[in-house]
Amino acid sequence: MQRLLRLSSAIDRMNDVIGRGVYWLTLAMVLVAAFNSIARYLGRFTGVNLSSNAYLETQWYLFSIVFLLGAAYTLRHDGHVRVDVVFARLSPKHQAWIDLTGTVLFLIPFCILMFWVSLPSVEHPWAVMEVSPDPGGLPRYPIKTLIPVTFVLLILQAFSMVIRNVAIVRGVSVEPEPPHTEVGRA
Repeated sequence: MQRLLRLSSAIDRMNDVIGRGVYWLTLAMVLVAAFNSIARYLGRFTGVNLSSNAYLETQWYLFSIVFLLGAAYTLRHDGHVRVDVVFARLSPKHQAWIDLTGTVLFLIPFCILMFWVSLPSVEHPWAVMEVSPDPGGLPRYPIKTLIPVTFVLLILQAFSMVIRNVAIVRGVSVEPEPPHTEVGRA
């Protein structure tokens, strides 16, 4: 069990590193959006077009990356919406049973299905090297690749959760989770 718990910790660390990187991409997204907005208005006064579709698409791509790559990090820190009227009052062992059941019956099968379904949406853009049809648009195939990558990261995080919850149910000592971080705090 200790070997599996070390694997779980490694998965958690990987998703934490990715999540901290996503924080910086959020800042980049805001900066690109601000620059594009300012450039658009300055262009009206100067008569020189300082804005482009590439900036707008960069902002969209950064938002997509934040959303997609942040999903496993958010799952790891229990940041997804949870209606826990009863859950919070249960013992850690009962909470582990509920999380284990939900992860095995719903989360993992959903992620596997979405991974499988998303593959054709990635294969075709790579085959044709898809590019945005907008003037000055960016390539689309790299961003579409993040869809199945997201579900792989979610599956890995789900396995980490399964390992930890099985350990809790079996009464094995599990290192405490780090305090939950608020959005914007590292």
